[in-house]
Amino acid sequence: MGTAYWLTNVRLETGYRRENGVVLGTDASLFHILIKDGKFARIAQATETLADDLPQKDAKGLLALPSFIEKHVHLDKTLLGEPWRAVIPVANIIERCEIEKRALPALPTTTQERAENLLSVLLSYGSTHVRTHVDIYPEAGISNLESVQAALATYADRVTHEIVAFPQHGLLRTDAQPLLREALRQGATHVGGVDPATVDGDLEQSLHQMMELAVEANAGVDLHLHDPGHLGTFTMKRLAAMTVDAGWQGRVAISHAFALGDIPVPEAEEMATILREAGITIISSVPFSRAIPPVSLLHQNGVDVALGCDNIFDTWQPYGNGDVLERLWRLAERNRWLDELALSQSLRFITGGKTTLDANGTQLWPAVGEEASLVLVEASCSAEAIARRADRQAVFFKGSQVAGQVEEAATTKG
Repeated sequence: MGTAYWLTNVRLETGYRRENGVVLGTDASLFHILIKDGKFARIAQATETLADDLPQKDAKGLLALPSFIEKHVHLDKTLLGEPWRAVIPVANIIERCEIEKRALPALPTTTQERAENLLSVLLSYGSTHVRTHVDIYPEAGISNLESVQAALATYADRVTHEIVAFPQHGLLRTDAQPLLREALRQGATHVGGVDPATVDGDLEQSLHQMMELAVEANAGVDLHLHDPGHLGTFTMKRLAAMTVDAGWQGRVAISHAFALGDIPVPEAEEMATILREAGITIISSVPFSRAIPPVSLLHQNGVDVALGCDNIFDTWQPYGNGDVLERLWRLAERNRWLDELALSQSLRFITGGKTTLDANGTQLWPAVGEEASLVLVEASCSAEAIARRADRQAVFFKGSQVAGQVEEAATTKG
């Protein structure tokens, strides 16, 4: 296939149906989309006869959605490709880390092989961008980074990525600063951290070193923060202050941020203001077992929110399937987003902020000139796709079909 082709009979959302101001449904129509040099070049009504000899792929009425972003996963930890094993009980996070440190190097499969297995799964479910955390600690050096980079190179024509150099065993506790600095030199895009108070035992110094490394390398920041209640929110306040002092607004994320779900609403609103002014993104894996950040409150107060699958069959969790749309479904159910508008607008949490329609029903996506990365699903609208976890039939990355199957159609010049 050349650099241009038509994706025909694609279902696109065109607006909302309202009655007395309430959204009751979503309108959609069939279109032909010209994809050229990896971008949307033209969008035509499906009733139009295509008067050229360009190749055609027939979507057969499948709904197109923006491809997904997997914002938090650990490619180096997964056991995919290994026989089933349940998780060994532990008393705390340090014991869990020690078990993992012994178990992973003893596996017959390589880190690269397992990472590629997981990338294949993520892609099949519609994710064409991945932010992966990679463990950096003295016994492993930066070997996990090198293995994950090799896996990502295999998928370079299908998936874009970010890599967080993650001191899972503690930045201060393992004196990991030199290794993180080397990981950043070797291609990591973000500095990670974990529970500065409880893992490292020195909240201020741990955060300071993390931010110092980020500024030195001109890198982003993504902090794992599991600490609950006021310890968690105090940590966020200190990170926010350091973010502003460094001029790092828009480049910092907090993953998990369970504490935001532990506090009263007025305090959560105050925290939302602090996070918004510092440009800090909150990333949730929507676990069943913990209070999670109040996503609606955060979004309404201008805080960016994203989702990720986190652990996918590893020494921490036997669960997870790599489907970030399922994570969104879980979030929607937990928040009781039952109506058409709430469901369809929640798509933004797995697409980097993209929705097909704005809240007024104006079509936003796809747009001519935009990168042609999309997912074709069996659904009438995005609300149904989310609520029913619609089957993904095909995935396209920068115009190329990279997963699933859409048949080549016979072309007839009109």
